Amino acid sequence: MMSDGAPRGAKNVLVTGGAGFIGSHLVERLLADGHRVTVLDDLSTGHMRNLSEAKESGRLAAHIVDVSDYARILPHFKGVQWVFHLAALADIVPSIVDPLKYHRANVDSTAAVLEAARQSGAERFIYAASSSCYGLPDAFPTPETAAIRPMYPYALTKWIGEQYVLHWAKTYKMSAVALRLFNVYGPRARTSGTYGAVFGVFLAQKLAGKPYTIVGDGTQTRDFTYVTDVADAFAAAAASDVTGECFNVGSGGTYSVNELARLLGGPTTSVPKRPGEPDQTFADIAKIKARLGWSPKVAFPDGVKRVLEHIELWRGAPVWEPETIHEATKEWFRHLG
Repeated sequence: MMSDGAPRGAKNVLVTGGAGFIGSHLVERLLADGHRVTVLDDLSTGHMRNLSEAKESGRLAAHIVDVSDYARILPHFKGVQWVFHLAALADIVPSIVDPLKYHRANVDSTAAVLEAARQSGAERFIYAASSSCYGLPDAFPTPETAAIRPMYPYALTKWIGEQYVLHWAKTYKMSAVALRLFNVYGPRARTSGTYGAVFGVFLAQKLAGKPYTIVGDGTQTRDFTYVTDVADAFAAAAASDVTGECFNVGSGGTYSVNELARLLGGPTTSVPKRPGEPDQTFADIAKIKARLGWSPKVAFPDGVKRVLEHIELWRGAPVWEPETIHEATKEWFRHLG
């Protein structure tokens, strides 16, 4: 045991976006494994309160910084062995409205973090990629070899970031992999003013006693993947020696929005189906099981139950109704319809 409480063999780890939803759960997992963790986050979508428990370890340092600013982030990489790049802007509509902002946040930042990791001699680089790169897939479950069809700037910028990672791995011989995440849910999911992921929308509606706004007929399915399973996947990827590859991270199943509404309990209403959205997302996870030894552990009903135990986290989230959803998605229909 070292003087700071870290076990021998512990790594110096850096997590961008570590104050965010997935990032904060990853930080907790890494600290539980005994590592020392540095978080870089500009708090554009994250919150320091997400790290309140993690700070008690004594092995966490958190810094507020724009990770696309290479000169400012480079000093924080000194001595870092593992880098997890999760910092990004999400959501479809804002990316359509302001694509340059998304390019800076999702592409420029990835190049900056990659280069800082390379110049500092980091041993391992793990990138949070997005399953949105598949667009409207032809095959289910969808393998990593499926065609890349980004439908909007968010999906495009996340895929370009993935290409940067794979290029750095090939050109500079960096040890790096990308994890394509499918429909992550769990406590601390964003509660911003942007109309977005179905869990946040439904939970705020439940707290307000409003009906769940189901898109279309609700038979569309999603590969809802619980956040601690995703954190486990990042840890497995970092501990492996696989490099220059991408892996799907999913739940092993796909579940309808109607099923989610049933598990949450409450009335429903319908809003129009949106163009460019898949009828199904369903990850083929055979590759990550075989190559990294990772498998999901949290079944969908159990995950929903865990989320409901933390529903108060969504108390201040915006409550969406059909009229406000119509306004929020006008640009979506205008550009993708």
